Amino acid sequence: MIEEVTHENINEVLPLIRKYQEFYGVADVDDEKNKMFFSQFIESDNGVLHLYRYKGKAIGFSTIYNGFSSTRAETVAVLNDLYISSSYRGKGHGKELIDHAIKIAKLRGYSRLQWLTAQDNESAQKLYNTLGANKSSWFFYAKAT
Repeated sequence: MIEEVTHENINEVLPLIRKYQEFYGVADVDDEKNKMFFSQFIESDNGVLHLYRYKGKAIGFSTIYNGFSSTRAETVAVLNDLYISSSYRGKGHGKELIDHAIKIAKLRGYSRLQWLTAQDNESAQKLYNTLGANKSSWFFYAKAT
């Protein structure tokens, strides 16, 4: 079951966000900072945070940010985060979250859903390659400010 995160269930998603950040090597995971940051998606126009439950247990989440495409002159949906607890991977739960994100993007009137993943995240790429999505040839750059 996929549900929107609210003030009532945000504490259930925070341990998953922590695991997600640890997976990507974040050294100083801060649960209070996470709660403040991810609360911005509750009843907001910034995007939406979803919690995935399997047999009543919180096992995953996704975050869709509102984004912009200058080349398309359109507002797009950005699947910024997707996480399934390691013991539940490879069972179709990630695909369910992505399918739900596509549905939400359509409902909100976005022309597309786009996302990035780390080059070494081969398990995620294996899933993404089955979706019929176009793999971008763009390079992603980041510089701390």
